[in-house]
Amino acid sequence: MNQQTVLFLCTHNSARSQMAEGLLNALFKEKYKAFSAGITPKEINSYAIEVMKELGIDISKHYSKNIEEFRDKNFDFVITVCDNAKETCPFFPGKRVLHKSFEDPASFNGEIKETLAIFRKIRDEIKSWILEYF
Repeated sequence: MNQQTVLFLCTHNSARSQMAEGLLNALFKEKYKAFSAGITPKEINSYAIEVMKELGIDISKHYSKNIEEFRDKNFDFVITVCDNAKETCPFFPGKRVLHKSFEDPASFNGEIKETLAIFRKIRDEIKSWILEYF
């Protein structure tokens, strides 16, 4: 069976879209091949790597990618996971274009324990949505 392709878009491609990519590839690798990119990519957030590792999903080798890397590729799904990406992303072709906004855990400023809790919360919200939608 051919895998359907999915592109998760976010502002920085440092947390939400990276976690979504890792989750979809881990949960439904037979059916989907996920990628992620950002409008203004930044380094992957170490907390995202850590909370994904808790689920046995290693995204430590991922890197932040600019949406331009995927300009000539057609996707079955293009999914924006933050409002900023939805508003500022140039039109990106996909058979299905979806928007599902998640809070940005990287914008939280607090103690390590609290920050990890926020990242886990967003990771779990993304996972629940992926399980429900896909």
